[in-house]
Amino acid sequence: MPTAPATLKEARRLRDHFAAQGALVVKADVLQSADTLLDLYGEDIRARAYLTSDPLRGEMVLRPDFTVPVVQMHMESHAEPARYTYSGKVFRKQESDETRANEYVQVGYEVFDGQNPAGADAEVFATIAAGLDGLPVRAATGDIGILTAAVRGLQTTDARKAALLRHIWRPGRFKALLKRYGSGTVPAARAALLAADDPFADAGPDIGLRSREEVAARIDALRADATASPIASEEIALIDAVLSLRETCPNVLSALRDIAVDMPSVRDAVARMSARLDAMSGRGIDIETLEFEGSYGRTSLEYYDGFVFGFYAIDRPDLPPVATGGRYDALTTRLGQGRAVPAVGGVIRPDLVLEVGTC
Repeated sequence: MPTAPATLKEARRLRDHFAAQGALVVKADVLQSADTLLDLYGEDIRARAYLTSDPLRGEMVLRPDFTVPVVQMHMESHAEPARYTYSGKVFRKQESDETRANEYVQVGYEVFDGQNPAGADAEVFATIAAGLDGLPVRAATGDIGILTAAVRGLQTTDARKAALLRHIWRPGRFKALLKRYGSGTVPAARAALLAADDPFADAGPDIGLRSREEVAARIDALRADATASPIASEEIALIDAVLSLRETCPNVLSALRDIAVDMPSVRDAVARMSARLDAMSGRGIDIETLEFEGSYGRTSLEYYDGFVFGFYAIDRPDLPPVATGGRYDALTTRLGQGRAVPAVGGVIRPDLVLEVGTC
């Protein structure tokens, strides 16, 4: 589908704005290897991306965003610090809302700099905000790193913590798991399976992709989980307190410092938030009115692991976010084969900038 000339013009303006901050203009192929995305996100990505097969290159995907190919490009270059900008179409399936576009232009700004992560967070947020200057938009922020730190600090098994961390981006599943781990009960059907001397008795022929050995290992893991002590109600209440936070950043910071007294595992993440707010204030951002949501960013792509943000049209709540972004340090570790480079970035949709600007 052709892109409107006005959208292309706005995309060039935004890309030039990012380039003026020292960002190198880069391009990424429209077709990307599906293996990387499937390795990162599992089979869930099939429900959100357009996949096809190439006789020579195997399974390919229409890029759902630019971050993964830009990270791959950066990790090969070994240049640090570095800033990049890009512009082009991305492709996303819209299974629940057919009115939303399944292809649209993104213009992005990515910063790879481990010397001052708080300063880099502030830089990206302020640069995106400047690109939207004059528009009737509101900003929302969050921090996935605080929630992951809280989960890692739970007094429970490593397997349970790994399961909760895996489902942070699936709020319903996360809530159900936390409730089950706190109740100490095992579903009746599972209890009957685990109580059997031979779970494979009368099971019939093997079907599916898992081997009998893999199924047996899974049953052993479930048996170990069934004997684990419940997560304390006090710890669950602290997780709920983090997730329910919704206030201005200074008030949230104060509340998090109180939570950290009973949950020391979040102290470093709270300190990083404090440093980020100081850096944002230094860039002219009014942090006194900036909103923070404890659950923000949990329904986006799963590579964000720290600061997350979005900008929304004040008078058009029906529209998707005009801009989004966040920190994705862990992604660089995965794609850099263990070599981590702290990174943060954001994208703006020029078509929505134009639409909001006419409201």
